[in-house]
Amino acid sequence: MSFLGYYLHWSREELMELDHKERRRWCSKVSDINKKLSGQKEQKNLFE
Repeated sequence: MSFLGYYLHWSREELMELDHKERRRWCSKVSDINKKLSGQKEQKNLFE
C-alpha cells in the first residue's frame, strides 16, 4: 500500500477501499511504467 501511496498519492482510505486483487493490479501497472521510464528490459513482474 505504501508503494501505491507513494507513486499515486492516494490516501490510506482510498487504498483500503480497493480489494487485494485491485491493489496488485495497480502495483503491476506502476511497476510497468517505472520500467519503461528507466529503460529497463521487460522482466517478470514481482507482483505476479
